[in-house]
Amino acid sequence: MSAQPVVSTSRKTRFRDELVDFWRFIRRPSPARLPGRGPGGGVWRDFWPGVRPGRLLAWALLLWCVNLFALGPVAVAAAGLAGATHRLDPTNIPWLTAIIWAPLVEEMLFRYGLRRPRQALWLCPALVPVVLWGPRIWTGLLLAAFLLLAVWALIRRAQPLQGWDTTWRRYYLKHFGLVFHLATLTFAAVHLSNFVFSKTPYWLLPLLVLPQWLTGLALGWMRVRRGIGAAIALHAVFNAGPIVLIWAVMRWVPGAAT
Repeated sequence: MSAQPVVSTSRKTRFRDELVDFWRFIRRPSPARLPGRGPGGGVWRDFWPGVRPGRLLAWALLLWCVNLFALGPVAVAAAGLAGATHRLDPTNIPWLTAIIWAPLVEEMLFRYGLRRPRQALWLCPALVPVVLWGPRIWTGLLLAAFLLLAVWALIRRAQPLQGWDTTWRRYYLKHFGLVFHLATLTFAAVHLSNFVFSKTPYWLLPLLVLPQWLTGLALGWMRVRRGIGAAIALHAVFNAGPIVLIWAVMRWVPGAAT
């Protein structure tokens, strides 16, 4: 296994310790978990969030602030220059899609495979129809079936990275950083579908999804260091914040929406 994260094991992990580890992680990603979680983590330990609500809220608050005051204005300015408009209708907010469906589907598609790359070889292609058709009864059943199959496969093998063929494992670990950042960039790029374009210069497109890029980095760190359950939970909390804000504005200051 690669080098362990820098967070101290002598006491409970503080938020600023995690920030330091996050910064070092995105500069040189490694599949090591936070101390105390074990080298690979069992199925339950991977899917159960295992992180305090206050810590999730701290991460979400950090992302909200950076996106609102730094990356968000850049994205808005780029959208104005590009003639791009957002598809979101403030009067018709998809609550369940944003808070439950999107975190679960997107984390399984873009980040679950970071620590389960062999499963990603079949799971990512299998999730394509679920992503394309969105939340429906049949896609929900399909998603549930894929989740059960992934869990069953893990229980049956009970061997994460250590059980790999040595050559395959070494190759993946050597290129883990590239895989991590490609997954993050792909996650951001997919969110370009949230916009309607009109003769938009290609060089402006990355600026439109800077908030999603940063959020993807944090979610990727959370998935690798704490597990897929923690990443799904943070994703849900992060999405819930703006939706609650929009709902509050629509309810108490309806004129602001126009």
